[in-house]
Amino acid sequence: MHAMDLGRTGIWSIELRMADPGQITDAAAELDDLGWGALWIPGLGGGEILDDSERLLRATRSTTIAVGVMSIWRHQATEMAAGHERLQDKYGRRLVLGFGVSDPDAARSAGQAYRPLSDMNAYLDELDKAPTPLLAEERVIAALGPKMMELAAQRTAGVHPFMVTPEYSATARERLGDGPLLAPYQAVVLERDPGKARTAARNFLGMFLSMDHYARSLLRQGFTEEDLGGGGSDRLIDEVVAWGDLEAIGNRVRAHHQAGADHVCLHVVGTSSDLPLPEWRELAVLAG
Repeated sequence: MHAMDLGRTGIWSIELRMADPGQITDAAAELDDLGWGALWIPGLGGGEILDDSERLLRATRSTTIAVGVMSIWRHQATEMAAGHERLQDKYGRRLVLGFGVSDPDAARSAGQAYRPLSDMNAYLDELDKAPTPLLAEERVIAALGPKMMELAAQRTAGVHPFMVTPEYSATARERLGDGPLLAPYQAVVLERDPGKARTAARNFLGMFLSMDHYARSLLRQGFTEEDLGGGGSDRLIDEVVAWGDLEAIGNRVRAHHQAGADHVCLHVVGTSSDLPLPEWRELAVLAG
């Protein structure tokens, strides 16, 4: 199974869903021109994910648009499959949809028990059985643990893991084998001052550290309970977030690639602007 080509690097951005639509359109067109292989948007709390994907597809010519990732509890499988097929036909097969099992609360609010593996399996079944099936090579899942990763390798193009280190990428590649796509998320702070950079990183990532599935993933990666406290220890922040100058960011991207990642998506955090265009432009030497 060959995944769609995402290139070596991409941009992951909340702003490309939440900013002013006109600004999003202009920014996406520029990111496409700068040569980024893929533009990733998060699932957030649901909403019109296909419309938001279409805005980016319409604004771009060659970059892949990827959703990383939507909750299976908030989006109906047959609807996603139908919408995906319509957009693939219209924009030249440039859309990858990512799915995640979220957490027990999300399942509960959908009136379901939470059995991550069988829930994801059942959802993939629905995507397969839809009148317009969503092809395995055009979908990924947010696998962190070994069993979910195995499922991803069997039934999707691969995995899009959140908050992981290059060491994790190496372990994941070993577990996935050669074929499947490994496209880790990488938070980035373009700031040389260690205090400022770590504060910016904590302001964004701190809230995820108390979420059970992310906490378990970080503990599996070798961090301790102490590392998870107070918005994250310096060690945790330094290993999970790439901060510093362009060279430092480039080194982290290379480390993921050398560990076996196919594609690294960079999320600029810690800027106050609506869209971090100056940072995206600066990072464009890493695009491709």
